[in-house]
Amino acid sequence: MSRFNKSIGGLPGKLPEGETILWQARPEWRALARHAFRIRMVAVYFGLLIIWRVVGSLDSGHTAAYAATSAVSCVTLAAAGIGLFCLFAWLISRTTTYTITTRRAVITYGMALPKSINLPFTRIDAADLRVNADGTGDIALKLPAKTRLSYLLLWPHVRPGAKGRAEPVLRCVADPQQAADVLADALAATLLTGERSVTAPARVEHHVMTAQAA
Repeated sequence: MSRFNKSIGGLPGKLPEGETILWQARPEWRALARHAFRIRMVAVYFGLLIIWRVVGSLDSGHTAAYAATSAVSCVTLAAAGIGLFCLFAWLISRTTTYTITTRRAVITYGMALPKSINLPFTRIDAADLRVNADGTGDIALKLPAKTRLSYLLLWPHVRPGAKGRAEPVLRCVADPQQAADVLADALAATLLTGERSVTAPARVEHHVMTAQAA
């Protein structure tokens, strides 16, 4: 990983001669809150907790007013928790840039200490597109088996891969199909130029996750 240069607009340094940017985007923070932080599940949890507090108070013989008052603390905690997750998602979105150039994919991220990960097309074996029910999508980049990345350091721009290997992900992008098309064309171009072995071509697999609304 390399240090981030803010003046380059989402890239770790000046592009080499002959390399150009094909696509750039940030993750959508609302989708990030839903899919990475699972705020809907958090809301359901707190909803059940509030119901339990109210029913428990009434069952103990307290008045409805007392039961409602006892639930206020849960409502406050729920609002604070969901708000905090949404804030984190917004901050991650604001400090993350996904870039596809003619030679590589780049993920720049980090709030306190911006970092970047460069993924040359010659090291990308395949890509996996997953479209969420809300129209956003994730593009997971499958790297050679010997590549090892830190799941914790890359989260949420990562997912578990085969045999526990972490796969970097362009996560919750607004127009995933466009990004996948750009990436597929760029990966195919590496075949034509002879930079990638024809025996192990890169590809983009497409999975529509219409049920992945949480």
